[in-house]
Formats: sequence, structure tokens, C-alpha cells
Amino acid sequence: MELHIRYAGDDDPDKCTARKLASFDRATLHRSHSETPYGVVLNPHAEQALSPADRPDAGDGTLVALDCSWESAGEARFSLAGKHRALPYLVAANPVNFGRPMELTTVEALAAALSIFGATDRAEDILSKFTWGETFLELNAEPLDRYADCDDSSEVVAVQQEYLDR
Repeated sequence: MELHIRYAGDDDPDKCTARKLASFDRATLHRSHSETPYGVVLNPHAEQALSPADRPDAGDGTLVALDCSWESAGEARFSLAGKHRALPYLVAANPVNFGRPMELTTVEALAAALSIFGATDRAEDILSKFTWGETFLELNAEPLDRYADCDDSSEVVAVQQEYLDR
């Protein structure tokens, strides 16, 4: 599965996981919507949750993450081509947001999607470039496994609700 990132460049370059992934040839950065290929777009503002059923919608195997501020993500939702999906409840392992729900870095978002799609080895590979990467998979092992076993978005939302109710 090809990993692409719509990169806005509105964050701290020293902490940017998208730039690091690109420097290790694990993802391709795109600075405009028109350059970004069609695929499943990980968008925190999407109305539907990502599920294993979305893997065929990735077309030729394209997964696109948005690396931008939350405000920019809202704008991108309307203009970036692809099937927009939100990740379900997960906890961040990155040093800036450790333990906070839904405050994931770009690499955490991509790794989560890969895990939900059953590509755990690929998720481990991209996270291996970060000292805290393995911790993300450890913290979220149970929910990621449960989300990966779901048939569709409604099942993912039901599982997510169990975590939110705790």
C-alpha cells in the first residue's frame, strides 16, 4: 500500500513525523491537492469511521494522511479527492501528546490505518523510525485488533463506543 501525505507545512519541522517518513522513503509528501493521489484519506473531520471495508476503496492501495493543523484539515475535507475516513478512538504515544486520545501524529494515524487494514508489519515498519513507535502499537493493541476484526464502519463505531463509555 502506497503512503501519501498531503503536507501543509504548518507545524514544527523538527517534530514533524510526516517529514521524517518521507526522509526514510516510507511516504511521499504532496504540497497541493492536485498532486495528491486519490485514495482513502485519513481526515479527523470525516463523517465515517475507517474500517477494513475501506481497504478496497484505496483503489491501487493508496492511503493518504493529512499533515496539517486541525483548521486546515477541515478545509481539506471539502477539496481533497478520495474517500475521507476518520480514525476510531486511539491513544497517542508521541512525546507531545502521550496518553491523550485522538491526538495522533501523522505516522501514528498511518500506522493505525495500516493495522486496521491488516498490514501490521507495515505499521511496525513505519513506526520503527521513532523511539516511541512501538509504544503506540502496545498502547493500542486491543482496540486495533478489535477494529481490524470489524466488517464495516458501523461495527467500528460500536467498538469505539465501548472505549468511550469506560
